[in-house]
Amino acid sequence: MQFSELGLSEKVLRAVETSGYTTPTPIQAQAIPCVLAGRDVLGIAQTGTGKTAAFTLPMLCRLEQGRARARVPRTLILEPTRELAAQVEESFNKYGSQHKLNVALLIGGVSFADQEVKIMRGADVLIATPGRLLDFFERGKLLLSGIEILVIDEADRMLDMGFIPDIEKICKLVPFTRQTLFFSATMPPEITRLTEQFLHNPTRIEVARAATTASTITQQLVASHGGGDKRETLRRLLRAAEGLKNAIVFCNRKRDVAIVYKSLEKHGFPVGALHGDMDQSARMASLDAFKNGAVDILVCSDVAARGLDIPDVSHVFNFDVPTHSEDYVHRIGRTGRAGRTGHAYTIVTEDDSKYVAQIQDLIKQQIEWAGPRFGELAPAEHIGRDRDRASERPRRGSRGDRPERGPRRERARGGEEPARQARQDAPHANNEAPRARLDSPNSDEPRARNAPARAKDAPARVRDEAPRRKSAGRQADDDAPVIGMGDHVPSFLLRPVRIKSVKTAE
Repeated sequence: MQFSELGLSEKVLRAVETSGYTTPTPIQAQAIPCVLAGRDVLGIAQTGTGKTAAFTLPMLCRLEQGRARARVPRTLILEPTRELAAQVEESFNKYGSQHKLNVALLIGGVSFADQEVKIMRGADVLIATPGRLLDFFERGKLLLSGIEILVIDEADRMLDMGFIPDIEKICKLVPFTRQTLFFSATMPPEITRLTEQFLHNPTRIEVARAATTASTITQQLVASHGGGDKRETLRRLLRAAEGLKNAIVFCNRKRDVAIVYKSLEKHGFPVGALHGDMDQSARMASLDAFKNGAVDILVCSDVAARGLDIPDVSHVFNFDVPTHSEDYVHRIGRTGRAGRTGHAYTIVTEDDSKYVAQIQDLIKQQIEWAGPRFGELAPAEHIGRDRDRASERPRRGSRGDRPERGPRRERARGGEEPARQARQDAPHANNEAPRARLDSPNSDEPRARNAPARAKDAPARVRDEAPRRKSAGRQADDDAPVIGMGDHVPSFLLRPVRIKSVKTAE
């Protein structure tokens, strides 16, 4: 089947031919006629199979007639991440080269005023993340009463990221008669129930079983210890990977992205980073550097796991096993796209066994192990350590920095002299200057040895200072029970009490 057989307009066909495509993918061949007919569509297909073009091309045909009014867009596409929204905008600009359509992108991290100018000009296509879209609507800058087509892309990701309340609110704001399109690579039962509320008699298009991986991707598990050994395992895989052109390294947490990025950078790898806490300009710059080949390795969180179309990624490394098994399908889907071959390695520790079992149960496939299993691994202390950790430097205040004291050194040498005699003969074995007496600043005697001599003249507070320090953290030598307050009576109890006389009436 050719694109010319799908019922697309001449302008769209010329743009597709200019882009170099002639044969549609299965999801495109089945979804495009349904969208052109005005039917609601629920599309499920593997990553990298062209789902974006499956709704972009027929939308361009529908938008050839009519123009958008100010603040009233004609079509709305909701995306879970900023990067994916920007990528869809690029698709519209590429396939809509023969059209004179206004495309507005509403995402966070970008100037609000610049986006408002595009909305006021009139947007035929509005691509947005839910948060920024509702922000515009609540400020009165946007009306959704003219929406003809609503597209919810990566629907299951919307559920994971907590966008479902926003999606429900947006669906109530758009007209009831709109056409709704759902597309995703996975379709858990929760999303299936959700589509029943938003879609009206939809056409379900499932070109592959939900949550399956492409057969062109070679998947392998690599056993490793945790911590620095895990980073050492990642570097070893990067150096030994055959045919590695570029690679994406996925981490579960944002702070792990920074740690792995610094580790690879220190060891000379051309690496970039991408996670949700970065500002939008830095995120786009890092992604562009990876696409243009300025860096060969991109360390990122799951913000880059969904929908990003980087056609020629040769390897994917899961530094952490994803806790949600559906994320594994999306992560490794960044490689092996459009029929190309790809390689996916997942570093597994002993604590990750249950997550690996969930992934294999989801994809209905056993993943092979590369290298030794856990029982065959060398102990952690015999494996090359990660030299970017600070463990090679002694910690401040650790016992390794402090000189050994006299009595402890004598006991270590097995000397027969008692510790008490050692303290008297070598009171300054740690080369510390002796502290002066309270009542004699020029004395060279240690403070503790003069305590009995001045005990009679010292105030009660000073007399009790040395015994309290000596018994701090240990029990007193005298186990006799203390009656009342013992030998010490607080001074306020020793003050005389004056009793006022009371005069009696005669």
